[in-house]
Amino acid sequence: MPTSAVPTRGARGGADQRLRRGARPATTTPHPPDGRDRPDRVAVIGGGPGGLYTAALLKRLDPGREVTVWERNAPDDTFGFGVVLSDETLGGIEHADPEVYAALRRDFVRWDDIDIVHRGTRQTSGGHRFAALGRRRLLEILHTRCRDLGVELRFRAEAPHPDRLARTHDLVVAADGVHSTTREAYAEVFRPRLTAHRCRYIWLAADFAFDAFRFEIAETEHGVVQLHGYPYAADASTVIVEMREEVWRAAGFDEADERESADRCARIFADALGGRPLRSNRSAWTTFRTVVNERWSHGNVVLLGDAAHTAHFSIGSGTKLAVEDALALAACLDEQPSLKEALAAYEEERRPVVASTQRAARASLEWFEDLQRYAGLPPRRFAFSLLTRSRRVTHDNLRLRDPRFTDAVEREFGCPPGTPPMFTPFRLRGLTLRNRVVVSPMDMYSAVDGVPGDFHLVHLGARALGGAGLVMTEMVCVSAEGRITPGCAGLYTGRQAEAWRRITDFAHARAPGTAIGVQLGHSGRKGSTRLMWEGMDEPLPEGNWPLVAASPLPYRPDGQIPRELSRAQLTDVREQFTAAAVRAARAGFDLLELHCAHGYLLSGFLSPLTNRRTDAYGGTLEKRLRFPLEVFDAVRAVWPGERPMTVRISATDWAEGGTSADDAVEIARAFAAHGADAVDVSTGQVVADERPEFGRSYQTPFAERVRHEAGVPVIAVGAISSWDDVNSLILAGRADLCALARPHLYDPHWTLHAAAEQGYTGPGAVWPAPYRAGSRRPQTGRTDAPKPRLALRD
Repeated sequence: MPTSAVPTRGARGGADQRLRRGARPATTTPHPPDGRDRPDRVAVIGGGPGGLYTAALLKRLDPGREVTVWERNAPDDTFGFGVVLSDETLGGIEHADPEVYAALRRDFVRWDDIDIVHRGTRQTSGGHRFAALGRRRLLEILHTRCRDLGVELRFRAEAPHPDRLARTHDLVVAADGVHSTTREAYAEVFRPRLTAHRCRYIWLAADFAFDAFRFEIAETEHGVVQLHGYPYAADASTVIVEMREEVWRAAGFDEADERESADRCARIFADALGGRPLRSNRSAWTTFRTVVNERWSHGNVVLLGDAAHTAHFSIGSGTKLAVEDALALAACLDEQPSLKEALAAYEEERRPVVASTQRAARASLEWFEDLQRYAGLPPRRFAFSLLTRSRRVTHDNLRLRDPRFTDAVEREFGCPPGTPPMFTPFRLRGLTLRNRVVVSPMDMYSAVDGVPGDFHLVHLGARALGGAGLVMTEMVCVSAEGRITPGCAGLYTGRQAEAWRRITDFAHARAPGTAIGVQLGHSGRKGSTRLMWEGMDEPLPEGNWPLVAASPLPYRPDGQIPRELSRAQLTDVREQFTAAAVRAARAGFDLLELHCAHGYLLSGFLSPLTNRRTDAYGGTLEKRLRFPLEVFDAVRAVWPGERPMTVRISATDWAEGGTSADDAVEIARAFAAHGADAVDVSTGQVVADERPEFGRSYQTPFAERVRHEAGVPVIAVGAISSWDDVNSLILAGRADLCALARPHLYDPHWTLHAAAEQGYTGPGAVWPAPYRAGSRRPQTGRTDAPKPRLALRD
C-alpha cells in the first residue's frame, strides 16, 4: 500500500516533468540530430510493467528507435492480482504519456479509507487516496501502447545472454525482476546484496471488492496471522496473507498445496471475507527478499525495477518504483549528451529516492514481522502504530487526512483537548517532566581544565529557556584521564561542581518547569584526542595522557593503545563515578544519566568487539555487563533516591560480531532490574569501521524494541528533527521521550516554537515572562535543522 498520498518529487517535478517537456508525439520522423549520443537499438529484458513502460517511453521519445522486449511468459501470464499506484506516480505517467494515463484512469478503482480490524474492533482512517487496477489489465494497456508505438514484443522467448545483447544493441535494460539473471551474470560488477526476511506470505484474490484497504489481524492458536486486502476491480480484491515462518510451520502450511492454502486462509479470515472463498493464480508461499545493488549499470547494461531494488509489498512500492525508474531513465537518456552520462544521471537521481523508500519499506516489513509486540496496544493506538509504521505517514499527516481519527487516538492516549502528544507530562521517579522533549547531550569541547564557563551558562541556559522538558549536559567526565579532549567538562573537582551549580541555579530560577540533567562518563580508549573541529577522534599532537579500557585495543589504527584495567583500577574508576555523582547531586542536577554508549569506557565493556577480557568481566553478555552494573549500583546508592537515573546505551555496533538488537534488550533489562528509570537508546560509535544505516529517525526502531520487550521507558534519539516526528513517536508508543540535538543547535527555542506552530499555549510550553510577547507571533515554517557540515557526538 502507498504510505503517503502527499505529492513528492515524482508528482510534478523531476524526471517526469522533464520528460513531459521533452516528449514528442509518435510519428515516423526519426529523432532530430542534435549531436547527442542516443541509443538507437534498445533491448529490454523482462515484460513486466517496468520493462514495458520503459520500452513505450523510449519509443515515444524517438519513433525511429528500434526497441525490442523479451518476455519468457505468455502475454496473459501474470502473478499476483491487483496493483496499487500513488498519486505522484500517476502524475508522472500523465505528464509523460497522456494516452497510457487515460487508459489507466478508465479502469482504476479508487478509495480513501483504511480499515484496521483487531480483537473484534475496526478502526477506520480516511483521506488516503488510493488507486488500483488489475495487474493483467495494466499489462494489457502497456502491451497495446507498445504495439501502437511500434515496439517489438517477443513473448514466450528467453532473452539472449546480456553479453550478446550488449554487443548487438546500444542499450540493454534489465527489468527481469527479483530473480534477475542479468544481475547475476554481472554480480561482480553490480555487487548485489539479497536479504531474506522472517515472514511467509501468499498472494490470493477474492471475487468481491473490499470497501477500503483492509488490514485484519487474527490471533490463532499457532500465532499471529495478518491479512492485507484491497479492491482492484468492481468485483475483485487482492488478499495477501502473511505470518512469521514459525507460525507458518506450526500451522502446517508448509505441507499444504495451493488449493488447501487458499481454503485455510479463507477460513481464518471468514469474517473479513463474508464466508466467501479465496482463489489463487499459481500462488505459492514465499519469503520476501530485499535486493540492494552497489551499482545499477555496467557498460550499456542497466538495471531497473526489482532487478535493481525491492521494497516490501506492505508499502505498495514495487510497481511504483519500476514505473518511476522508467520515467527517470527515459528522461536522462533524452537529456544527457552520452549514454554514459545518462546512466550515471539516472542512478544519481533515483538512488536517494529508492534508498528512502527501502528504509520505509524495511520499517514497515519489520513492524509486521514483530506484530505480536504491538498486539496489546489499545485499539486506536494499535491502528495509529500500524499506519505510521514506515515513518512516512505521521501524526500531522494523519490529522490532515482524518482529524476525527487522530483526535480519537489522542483521547485514548490521554491528551487533554488541544494538547499535542509531545506536550503531555511524563513522570520519572520523583521528577515530572512538563513535556516529552529532551535537549540531547552534545559535547561542546569548550571547558577549561574541566570547568564549565560562561559559554556553558549561555548554551544550556538558552536551551532551558527554550521550553524543553529536560535539558542534558554534555558527557561530563569523572576524571581528567577520562576526558575525550582537553576541552571536555568534568565533575572531579569542587571548582567544577561550583561552576555547574551556577548553571543549574540559573535554569531553576529563570526556566521553572525545565529539568536539567547531567550525563556522567569516562572516555576510555576514545580519549586524548583533538577538539572536534580540529579533527574528530584524531590523537593530540602533544600533551597526550594515558588511556585505559576494558581491553588493550586502540579505537583507530593510528590511535593510542590503552591499558587494560586491573581489578584495583576498576575499583578506582567506580569510585570516580560515585564521587562525581555526589558532586552532581550537590550541584543541583535533577537527573543523572550514566553514559554506557558510543564506545566510551563503560560501553567498551558491553561490546564483544571491544571487550576481549578472560576474567570475570569478559566473555558472555552477563559477564560484560558486570562492571557497568557495578558502577550503576554504586552511583545509584549515592544519588538521591527521589531523583531519577537513566542509562544511555548503543543498541547496535553497526558491525559484524558486535552488540545486536537482541543484546540491547537484555542490557536494558539488566539496567532496569538494577533501578534504571529509563534507557536512552542510541547506536554505534563503538568501533571505527562501523557501517550505520542512516536515515530519518533511524535509531527509533531500537528504542521501540527496548520499550516493548524490556518493559522500560525509553528515550529515542537520532535524526529526529521535527515536532511532527516527536508527536508520531510518542503517540505510536515507540518512545516515551525524544532527545533532539542538532535542532536545538539550530534553534535554542525549538520546543516553544513547536508549540506556537501547533497553536498550543498550555502548561507543557510556558514562555519565560520576558519572551511572552514573541509567543503571539508563530513561525511561518518548521524549524527542522539543516544538515551540518561537521559531525557531532550526541
